[in-house]
Amino acid sequence: MARYRVLAVATKYWRPKSNYVQEITDAVRGKVDDGDFVAVSEKAISTAVGNVVDENAVAPTLNSKLIAKLWMRIVWGYVLGPVCHFQAGFLQRLRAYPSEMGSRHKQLILQHCGPSQALMFGSEGGVDASNVAYSYVSLPLRNAEEVAQDIRRELLRELQKRICVIIADTDKTYSFGNFHFTPRPNPIRGIHSFGGVLAYVMGRFLRLRRRATPTAVVGCGMQAEDALEIAEAANRARGSGAGRTVWDMADSFKVGLTDVSWEMLETVKHKPIVILRTKR
Repeated sequence: MARYRVLAVATKYWRPKSNYVQEITDAVRGKVDDGDFVAVSEKAISTAVGNVVDENAVAPTLNSKLIAKLWMRIVWGYVLGPVCHFQAGFLQRLRAYPSEMGSRHKQLILQHCGPSQALMFGSEGGVDASNVAYSYVSLPLRNAEEVAQDIRRELLRELQKRICVIIADTDKTYSFGNFHFTPRPNPIRGIHSFGGVLAYVMGRFLRLRRRATPTAVVGCGMQAEDALEIAEAANRARGSGAGRTVWDMADSFKVGLTDVSWEMLETVKHKPIVILRTKR
């Protein structure tokens, strides 16, 4: 039985330079009480603060071109994809991985995250292109705990409510018993970050339990298992906005992979905030 009552809160799309703290405060006003958990999408915050990069400005190197043309299409398309139990439709997308755009993307990952992340197939190192316009990608927050503290302080100041704030990413954490690990950097304490592509393949191949990754928890003491449960419950309630992947997003608008505009994204219902309350 679920331990939490869950409410996903819809807001307008947060473009770069949005006042996300005020957006969160206004969205949860009258809906939260002392002791509630407010889980916020890391990607939505990262986009709002302008932590984005236009990959059209990235110049690919030979290494990134080889990763896009050979590693992604062949190794992922025919070897690692099946090992990770990918469905046939997604394998076809990998086998047709875009050369030019993919090379720029992999070059950015090499620069920001390193080779072990560049060999991943998506959301490498917390970098994400879904629900971001044109050829932009959002980068992971490097100060997630500080951001969560700012949100918590504002909720206390404006609403006089003592809230536990959790920032979480859709990239997965895998659990083997009480041992939790993720390929993405900077999870909360109690979740081990290592391996990049190796951790991802291992978790998928063994069909380990996988859940969204919490990157900050402030305002309450919490074990990693509890934070993972909340992050995943919030992730399920939130949905995928314009699409779970950049391919899904482009398909939903019937445009090319880099042709989704900010205006298009604003037509979709976004739920970057989820309120969770312990059942009594």
